[in-house]
Amino acid sequence: MIDIRALRDDPERVRASQRARGEDETLVDAVLEADARHRSALSEFESLRAAQKSFGKQVAKATGEDKQALLAQAKQDSARVKELDQRSAEAAAEREGGLRRIGNVIIDGVPAGGEDDYVVLEEQGAPRDFAAEGFEPRDHLELGTLLGGIDMSRGAKVAGARFYFLRGTLARLELALMRMALDRALAAGFEQLSVPTLVTPETMEAAGFLDAHADEVYRLAADELYLTGTSEVALAGFHAGEILDLSQGPRRYTALSTCYRREAGSHGKDTKGIIRVHQFQKVEMFAYVRPEDAEAEHERMLDLERGMLDSMELPYRVIDTAAGDLGGPAARKFDCEAWVPTQGRHRELTSTSNCTTFQARRLNTRERDPHGSGTRMVATLNGTMATTRWLVALLENHQQADGSVRVPEALQPYAGLQTLEPVTR
Repeated sequence: MIDIRALRDDPERVRASQRARGEDETLVDAVLEADARHRSALSEFESLRAAQKSFGKQVAKATGEDKQALLAQAKQDSARVKELDQRSAEAAAEREGGLRRIGNVIIDGVPAGGEDDYVVLEEQGAPRDFAAEGFEPRDHLELGTLLGGIDMSRGAKVAGARFYFLRGTLARLELALMRMALDRALAAGFEQLSVPTLVTPETMEAAGFLDAHADEVYRLAADELYLTGTSEVALAGFHAGEILDLSQGPRRYTALSTCYRREAGSHGKDTKGIIRVHQFQKVEMFAYVRPEDAEAEHERMLDLERGMLDSMELPYRVIDTAAGDLGGPAARKFDCEAWVPTQGRHRELTSTSNCTTFQARRLNTRERDPHGSGTRMVATLNGTMATTRWLVALLENHQQADGSVRVPEALQPYAGLQTLEPVTR
């Protein structure tokens, strides 16, 4: 959540952020009003408590009627202290509840608006002209079927709609992609972790995944645990409640995990193939950095994502995501979207978010303040290195007229294949 001190100091900045997100800016005033009530009640409580201590000495020395009068006054003061304590606690709870409903304050320059209001920052590569090559491109599901590599019907039989089996060379290609992504992250200084994919409600909420998107998360009610839709959740919770030493630089972690998403509200969208599914593989990056270094770290993650896409020889673009499409924890998000020929449009393959101190404040992850005494919150960032969805872009962009698919040169050593060939079964 955002810092209450920043809200007090510059409420208009938070209001402007809420407007840009298309969210309720009156929350700002509600939080400030609850904060004022809390502080007023707390101040009176502390003053009365201090007076009670000296008053106790007078009672001890008094005798007779004077003592009885003082005792009656002490009883009234005690009731008042209890009332003020309760009022302060209630106002604080109201303030905290309001703060949790306010999204992270966006960074200057983030486009206002919703999903379609992004700004294209750059485009790399040019889409293939399949007409000039003399054939109509097949979509990824048709190609996957020809290759004997995507089996949606058996996935549905075993687990229901939007589940699938990857088989043979396509299963190998997915694993090769994940291994390459991990190697790139490790070479860039990230430490690999194997993470839980079930987490507590406290961890899920603190990472920011039970706010506006709780209906997209799988919940195991009997165990009071949640299945994670990204290893970002576990990586965010890794240092919860700790004081980190960032004097030697950021703490960087990467993880390959199976991810689960209910895709609530997406009925009728991308029902064909493996673009929008309930389970997939993903290699995630996560970094804990000093707040003043967060924007530079964000660019570094974006460069790593660009490098992966360049190595996959995919035409893509980078967009600056609009405020209303950021999600609560992110102050800025860059997406890399690859061209999908049969859809005639770009589709998201990677996303990297600068969450500033929003997650760390909920998780109480701090560092020794290098500019003064005490501690301060760290900044957290996350980014995607690869997901199963990449297979969609790889298949469609590197297909050949005979239904075979060329494996990008950089991926060939990991896959042990140069070409995926159609099979007959």
